[in-house]
Amino acid sequence: MLAWQSTAPGLRALQLNDVPVPQPREGEVLVAVHYATLNVADCLMVEDKYQVRPARPFIPGHEISGIVVGAPPGARLLPGRRIASELKTGGFAEYAVVKERTAIALPDRVALREAAALPVGYATAMIALAECAAVRPGAKVLVHAAAGGVGLAAVQIAKAMGCSVIAAAGTVEKRDLAVRHGADASVDYRQAGWPAVVNALTGDEGVDVVVDTVGGEVTTDSLRCLARGGKLLIVGFASGNIAAIPANRLLLKRASAIGVYWDIERDHDLLARTWERLLELAAAGSIAPVVDERFAFSQLPAALEHLSSGRSLGRLALRIDHPVAREPR
Repeated sequence: MLAWQSTAPGLRALQLNDVPVPQPREGEVLVAVHYATLNVADCLMVEDKYQVRPARPFIPGHEISGIVVGAPPGARLLPGRRIASELKTGGFAEYAVVKERTAIALPDRVALREAAALPVGYATAMIALAECAAVRPGAKVLVHAAAGGVGLAAVQIAKAMGCSVIAAAGTVEKRDLAVRHGADASVDYRQAGWPAVVNALTGDEGVDVVVDTVGGEVTTDSLRCLARGGKLLIVGFASGNIAAIPANRLLLKRASAIGVYWDIERDHDLLARTWERLLELAAAGSIAPVVDERFAFSQLPAALEHLSSGRSLGRLALRIDHPVAREPR
């Protein structure tokens, strides 16, 4: 099979090689990958900047959708079953081995293309809003990087949960996209004084929840528009800067800063109910992942560079075609 391997640190060291098809063991299935989505974690991992550093050569890729083509005796997921899954590594390949307990069995109404964005991006947004913030209908939610993979998911999920959503993004194109997908208003967080705009949009009450994937000054500025008792959800640091949060601002507003993190091995129950919620929303059409497949499978390095640049809209994904007559080799 064809697979991208990281042979040395850096995007330029990625190589598209012909490697053996992995074999599933007990509790695993072999999946023909149809879509492999790109995550910031993929960029960090191939550059040795991620908390997990697999031994090289390794196949990067954390998030896929596809069809089960091989399963050991007693498997729950049989060949022909459509699934999506998070995995530690191995996604940027024609075939991948997936643990059954981490796979999401897809209903017929959820397409493989859209499902590819559910296991990581949409799961993170759902956990942030439903679990960490426990948002209720009517809550005011500010979402940073609102046209990105997690940000746009947060916009759609918050709107589906009955919240009022303000989308923050750095370009008109990105803000317009967020508004088309449910945001009630938008703001340019690259312009000075943007917190005042958010406060004006909320009648000077502030927002109940901030979904922050950016970090740096955006994090500290967000405290200026947080309502009393509000929650700042720290999802990531796309800016490359980790903010030093002034605790006095949290104290004066009786506010909370909450880290949003989950682990595929330790949070099975959390993920099970998260995926159930996501599938219900997807099947009902309440969420609609925006998947950008402009890059071919052979263009992974360029696709990761595009993701790193901050220019992507929604979720970048590589599409892998599998002719019916072709067998794994």
